[in-house]
Amino acid sequence: MASLKKSFESLKGTSQSAAKGVTDTAVQAAQEAVQQVADSSKETANTAAQEASKQTKEAIGKAADKATDTIKEIGQKLESK
Repeated sequence: MASLKKSFESLKGTSQSAAKGVTDTAVQAAQEAVQQVADSSKETANTAAQEASKQTKEAIGKAADKATDTIKEIGQKLESK
């Protein structure tokens, strides 16, 4: 009977150890997945910021060109008067 109890205790210890190993592995995998999502989000945010900056620069450039053209037109009108 003592050896049976000892076997059960050993099995219990092995089972707990295996469960802990599975849990630790699952936690680590979840942490890695969260980190990958965070990294991906950072990359996406960085890409979006770069694109917004590019579009802003283009819009400013177009506005500046339009302003330059308007100033030239006003200058030509003033010269002809």
